[in-house]
Parts: sequence; C-alpha cells; structure tokens
Amino acid sequence: MRIRIFAAAALLIAFSAAAGTKFDYPKTKKVDQTDAYHGTAVADPYRWLETDVRESQEVSAWIDAQNKVTFDYLRALPKREAIKKRLTELTDYAKQSLPYKEGGRYFFSRNSGLQNQSVLYVQDSLSAPARVLIDPNTWSKDGTVALAGSSPSEDGRYFAYGIADAGSDWRTWRVMEIESGKVLPDDIRWVKGSGAVWTKDSKGFFYTRFPEPEKGAAFQSLNKDQKIYYHRIGTPQSADVVVHYDADHPEWNYYPLVTEDGRYLLIVASVGTSPRYRVWYRDLADPYAMPVALIDKFENDFSFAGNDGTTFYFQTDVDAPRGRLIAIDITRPERANWREIIPQATDALAGVGYVGGHFVAEYLKDARSDVKIFSRDGKLVRTVDFGTIGSAGGFGGKQDSTETFYTFTSFTVPPSVYRYDIATGEKTLFFRPNVSFNPEAFEVRQVFFKSKDGTRVPMFISHKKGLKLDGSNPTLLHGYGGFNVPMTPSFSVSRLVWMEMGGVFAMPNLRGGGEYGEEWHRAGTKLQKQNVFDDFVAAAEWLISNRYTRPQKLAISGGSNGGLLVGAAMTQRPELFGAALPAVGVMDMLRFHLFTAGRYWVDDYGSAEKADEFK
Repeated sequence: MRIRIFAAAALLIAFSAAAGTKFDYPKTKKVDQTDAYHGTAVADPYRWLETDVRESQEVSAWIDAQNKVTFDYLRALPKREAIKKRLTELTDYAKQSLPYKEGGRYFFSRNSGLQNQSVLYVQDSLSAPARVLIDPNTWSKDGTVALAGSSPSEDGRYFAYGIADAGSDWRTWRVMEIESGKVLPDDIRWVKGSGAVWTKDSKGFFYTRFPEPEKGAAFQSLNKDQKIYYHRIGTPQSADVVVHYDADHPEWNYYPLVTEDGRYLLIVASVGTSPRYRVWYRDLADPYAMPVALIDKFENDFSFAGNDGTTFYFQTDVDAPRGRLIAIDITRPERANWREIIPQATDALAGVGYVGGHFVAEYLKDARSDVKIFSRDGKLVRTVDFGTIGSAGGFGGKQDSTETFYTFTSFTVPPSVYRYDIATGEKTLFFRPNVSFNPEAFEVRQVFFKSKDGTRVPMFISHKKGLKLDGSNPTLLHGYGGFNVPMTPSFSVSRLVWMEMGGVFAMPNLRGGGEYGEEWHRAGTKLQKQNVFDDFVAAAEWLISNRYTRPQKLAISGGSNGGLLVGAAMTQRPELFGAALPAVGVMDMLRFHLFTAGRYWVDDYGSAEKADEFK
C-alpha cells in the first residue's frame, strides 16, 4: 500500500532546516494565447497544459520533470523515513464498513490493514461465518482498480457492482450470482455518478449513463445527455431501454429510485451541485404508465426518505432553510395538502431515514452529530447518545425492520460500528478498530471566532494534552468551505502522526459548507465566495492571536474546492502562512466549467460567461 505522506511531508518543507533550499525548476513553455472576457483581455500562456496527459507526451514529460524536483527534495528530508514508518504502523489496522442487509444476507467490506482495496464479504446471518464475495485486490497488480458501488437484488440472487480504473470517475458495472460467485456476461459501460437500482422482482435494474465519448475525449469532454436506462439481467447493454430523457435539457442529471414496496419509480433531476430537484414518479404496476411530475421546478431540496403507499416523505428546505420533513400524498399533490412531519429546528437537518416505522433525523449541532428518533407522526422518541464530540453516519435499513447500524468517529476516535435497535434504543458495539495509539494523550475542543464581517464561525482544534500557548506550535489549518459539504470531526492517521509530533490540527467550519443549512451554504457561493476566504483567514488570525502558533509555523491545506481555498488564501495573505498545500485545487476559475463535470460547479463558483460573476 502506498502510504499517503504528502501532508506531513509538505509541512516539513516549512518546518525543517532545509526550508531554504534553492530549486532548479524545469522551464515551462509559454504560448501566445489571449482571451477576451467582457472587454477584459486575459493572457493564458500555459493553455497547452490543458491537454490530457494520456494524449500528450509533452505534458507527460513536463509532469515527470516537476515530480523529479519535488521528490528529490522530499526524499532528502531527514525525518521522512521516520514519519513513513510511523504512518505505516498506524495505518496497519483492520477497518470495516457498515453492514447492510438485503435479500436475507448481510454485506460489508473489510480491510486487514495495508491492503490497497477493501474486500467485500457476505454472510447469511450475523452469527454465521462471513465469506469473500469480491476481492478487488485481484483485479490489478498495482491495486488501482477499485470496487466503486454495489447493489444486491432483493431476492438475494444477484449482486451488481461498479468497477473504477485508476481513479477514473467512469464506472463499468458487472453482475454476479451471489451463491456461486459466477460473474455474468452483463457489461454496463459509460456510467458516472449512478448505481444499480433493482426492481422488486430482481429481474433487472435502472441506471444512468452518458453517451460514449469521442475517441481520446473520455477524460476531458463535457458530460451531457445523461439518460435513465433499464437493464434486464442476461441481455446486452445495447438492448437496454431508455426510461427517461429530455432532449431539450441535455444538461439535466437523473437519479432513479425505486420505493421499498416496489410500486413506484422515482425520477429525480438536478442541474448542478446544489440540492435543487425536480421529481417525477412512475407506477411500475402499469407497463404503460408515463412519468408524472410531482415537483416541476428546480427551486428546493426534495430528498426522498421513504413512502407509505401513496404518501411520499421528503426532506426539504421549502420555507425551512435548515430543513424539515414533509409528507406529500401523490393523489392530492397540491402544496396546500402537504403535511409537516418534523418541523425545522435550530440545528441543520443533514438527513432523514425511514427505518423500523420511525424516522431517524441526523442533525448538525455546530458541525457535530446529533441524531434524533421520531415516530411516524413526528413525535420525538429519543436522542441517540454518543458520549462525546464526533460524527455519526449510517442508520440505514428497512421500514419493517428495527435493526440499523451506524459509525461514530472523531479526531481521536477511529470509526467504530454500532448496531442499534430503533424500537428500544439499545446500542451494541459491533466493530472497533485496534489502532496502536493512546487517545487519552490528546484533547479536542471547539472554539468560535468572528470573521471579517462579524459572522460567528466554529472551529475544531485537536492536539496533545498539555499544549503551551506560546506561539511556537507547528499548526495545520485545514479547510473546505463549499458545495454544502459540512466539515465534521473524523479520524485520520496522517493527522494523528502530526499531533504525535507536537503539531496542532485546526479545522474551521467555513461558510459555503452545510454546517448550518442552505443560508450558510449560499453565503459562501458566487458573488459571496470571498466570505469563505475571509473566514479562513480569520481562523488563522485567531490561532495566531491566541498564541497557538505564529505565521512561520502555520501551514494551510485543502483539496479540490479546498485547494481553491488555499490558493486564494496564500495569494491574498502570503505573509500569514509558512506553508501551503492546495491539493488538486480548482484553480482556473475562467475555464473550469468547460471540462468533464466542471459545468456542475457553477452553482457555487458562478461562471466567467456572466459579466458580474467574471468580475
């Protein structure tokens, strides 16, 4: 297994004695390229680097040269091998996913410690021995082919699973017989962002796919014209039937769902990354039924939680920016007939499940998990007690079964799996990782600081006990701030090693995330995006003013949208940080929407094609 040492290594660049090393960077070719945006000329001399590395030897050679400079330096760091050894020791522990039950069997994945890919197991009962169903480690020598999605049929006969090659977003779906392990000829390609949604008769499943890209364009071309198909087991993909598509809106994306009773197909459409959905339903009992529009505008969140016959339950932000649960009777779908089951609360509603005749509502209380169980008519039954600051997830299951599973984790708590009885509230530890460190040696606290405009922002801080606030502590400030994604406490071996070495880990809950609902998210998007950067800078200034660290010992990190965050922070306030790691950052804000799935991101970033958003 390739240990992820980039975070610790990047920080050592700032904090090692070798920080003053001079680099002989490869020369980068420039081309004559200028674009006009609303009367403003913008030079883009590195346009040639947009070419897919798989298609350009020149780009590949440039990357190799850059990597040589980087790794020649990293290999020379005096603490690198010691850090790698400790990371390897800590990573070598058994990990297990949440079990889920379908077709009378339980399914879960497990990693013995340093396996490249987790192995999928099946067992007939919780007391029965588990057997290997799929081991992705046998799929490639370098371990880069991964299991990327799974779906057992309701009768327990078939298992559909997705395959991802070398980190690609494209998925190929296959089907096997669970009992025999035989892989069937079914081969579903050009799938991205979709699972296999079985019909109740287990004869086939719904899925979404894009048209096959032109040769050489699979990893750059825009993803449009997604359609919902139905695949019947034992037939070629060419025979699959298009179930839903709107040629007038090639930019729409679809998500099929089948109600637990098997009666209805739900078709959910979106146009970007924000939770704004249109919803149709189709009666599967009638082979000639057409989709009926239930929600016909992209204005609000309508996340399906379950149904009782013609009564559909949705988590929504209609008149509730922090979320609530409503019931819509599809025989009387007018808004005046909607019933509120769980009203909006002070805290943001992150998700709702319908398990064992109860609703499991997962809230974020200042970015910490707070889970409440409600009766079918919306009365509070109990709150799940986790005992400490952390993040819980899971709580899936059938409407007629009280059994559910959840995970709980925090900065110093590895993900542990619990079995929970919805009816009684009894919880049982199902799996706990054995990681060779002392959690009692660390402390986690939550603080609040004010951003530039006075907004109150929370931040988690984790470090060894007995920390001296003298401004001398190496500190890693990690952020994201986008796409309605909440940053909640979680366990990380690389962060743990950082803290063992005396480092402080800090994670603020910036605007743009989902910690406080849609208003908090919107306050960090498009023309308000600067709020995210201001929040991050304010977090850094708080750590410095409260003597946790000083600029020379403060590093910042973030990935993807968080990479953009770091790129903006290091550009706007370079004197505030000693090191910066903008991992896989979205940096070209003028052209990101022209490639692959980039067009979805305009929900948060806006588009240079609009004059005010370009500015």
